[in-house]
Amino acid sequence: MAKKVVAGVDIGGTNTVFGLVDREGNILAEDRMKTFHYDEAEVYVAALYEKILLTGQKIGEEIEILGFGIGAPMGNINKNTIEYPANLPWKGIIPIGDFFKRHTSLPVVVTNDANAAAVGEMVYGGAKNMKDFVVITLGTGLGSGFVVNGKLLYGHDGFAGELGHTAIRPGDCNRECDCGRKGCLETYVSATGLKRTLLKIMADSIEPSEMRKYSFEQLDSEMIHKAALKGDKLAIKAFERTGRMLGYKLADVVAHTNPEAIFLFGGLALAKELIFEPAREHMEENLLHIYKGKVKLLPSGLSTQNAAVLGASSLIWSLRES
Repeated sequence: MAKKVVAGVDIGGTNTVFGLVDREGNILAEDRMKTFHYDEAEVYVAALYEKILLTGQKIGEEIEILGFGIGAPMGNINKNTIEYPANLPWKGIIPIGDFFKRHTSLPVVVTNDANAAAVGEMVYGGAKNMKDFVVITLGTGLGSGFVVNGKLLYGHDGFAGELGHTAIRPGDCNRECDCGRKGCLETYVSATGLKRTLLKIMADSIEPSEMRKYSFEQLDSEMIHKAALKGDKLAIKAFERTGRMLGYKLADVVAHTNPEAIFLFGGLALAKELIFEPAREHMEENLLHIYKGKVKLLPSGLSTQNAAVLGASSLIWSLRES
């Protein structure tokens, strides 16, 4: 009998990661492709679909794919679309579900990538026994998934919880965002935001740093992380400022949904205490007194696996079992 699996797809601004996942949450095979290599979403989906099938052939046993769960920035579960994504190469409303349906008759479910990560955390990770929590994804941009009373919060039109596009101190923080607005949180708290902060620190300081020899295009958050671990003072300061901004906003998040825990997931979260320590300090400092000391700030419980892929795959399992 063929082993039943579902395809979980995490569409990011730089990479698309996908895997074939069984009901127990084991990723049997996974691969990735460059998202930005494709100027047209329809061509991208055709290439992705073929790559998923080829990856399935590497498992070494007969499989039956039951459906495709997709997490993407600005993914709308109500319409199976991606709508006006700030960090993807395609603009406007992208009917990603319809594009998949041109290749398969199997179920296709699209949601926000951070929502997918939250589902993965709830089903397979550190939030297994929690009913109220938040997942913050820190990658090219900043995403967030809110779980309230054991259910994902989607809102009226499917776009609840776009924390990355809330403002940080209007008038003081005016970085331009890909969404067309200024001062969005993700322009400060994300891999891209960290780079922008470091360049500003270097411009305002004459202190030496090994980061000075790199252009903005050459820099990435991993390089800044490694420099900070080596004691580079400007790299450490960039993490401190980024964590402080995050902590301010997390204090607001707690007031909105009163979560038991907030999980940080994604490349920037791998910096561990470089980002967690200032975020935790400034969250606690800015919390209303009734919340102080009650909210845990934790790394993803799926750090060794891809939470977004698992979460996206669980969309299909949930659909089948509902």
